[in-house]
Amino acid sequence: MTAKPIVAATDGSEHSMQTVEWAARESALRGAPLRIVSAAATTPRMAAAGSSRTGPDTVSGVLRRNRDEALEIAAARADAAAPGLLIDTDVLGGPPALAVADSGSGALMLVVGSRGAGAFTALVFGSVSRYVSSHAACPVVVVRDVPPSPQQRVGVGIGDLNDCVDALTFAFEEAALRKASLTVIHAWEAPPVGISRAGESFTGPSPHHVEEEATKQIGGFLDSWRSKYPDVKVTQDVVHGHPARALVGLSARADLVVIGRHAAHAGRPGPGAVRHAVLNHAHGPVVTVPST
Repeated sequence: MTAKPIVAATDGSEHSMQTVEWAARESALRGAPLRIVSAAATTPRMAAAGSSRTGPDTVSGVLRRNRDEALEIAAARADAAAPGLLIDTDVLGGPPALAVADSGSGALMLVVGSRGAGAFTALVFGSVSRYVSSHAACPVVVVRDVPPSPQQRVGVGIGDLNDCVDALTFAFEEAALRKASLTVIHAWEAPPVGISRAGESFTGPSPHHVEEEATKQIGGFLDSWRSKYPDVKVTQDVVHGHPARALVGLSARADLVVIGRHAAHAGRPGPGAVRHAVLNHAHGPVVTVPST
């Protein structure tokens, strides 16, 4: 059994309970312990008031009671999903987004849901999952939907071949662990047609040429990975279109989709925008892997 745990966050909603069950099965697959965490979404003023009034009649008291009940129920659901699993529960203090992100320190992965229960908690938990998926130090899995049956496929999106080692390593390891195939997707968009000051139009290379060159380059790049993981069946797909759309489509036929992330891109246009689009619209679990 590995000493590093998988950490799963719950807010008490049914969706987050399903997320905990998913994390429990992943822990059992790896022989890893499961740590379930939860934070009460209190404002600083409520937290200060709660220090002198902690009864169940206060708002902060109700939130803390709901948090504690959520942890108890989540532990029972995890145990039912993976009997015999080593399970621990922890109460987190401080702002939920920061607390949940920090809880993944030293973990194999941190698992969060994409929504909560009701309008207010959905907003709170959604903002937490978005923050955590961009800032946690470990790989973060955002679970939107769980496939009804295993697809026996892992997907990974790659852009810059010089900066995708961590995501590819995670994806190959996952495919090997699950005895699944691996689909590597590279998506590109043709540059727009431009008009020079002289009135002459200009374009870049033809889409067919770009696709042919990218396919050849990625195929050569993956040769060393195929040698390292001979038991993983690898297919590559060069797609002409928006990267987010390609990855969302892939998520409908995969058990897990892997994408890389960089702290420098958090909240900015570009790769971070693609990541958030995928997390908002994916049909299954998506893991963001930090670059080291």
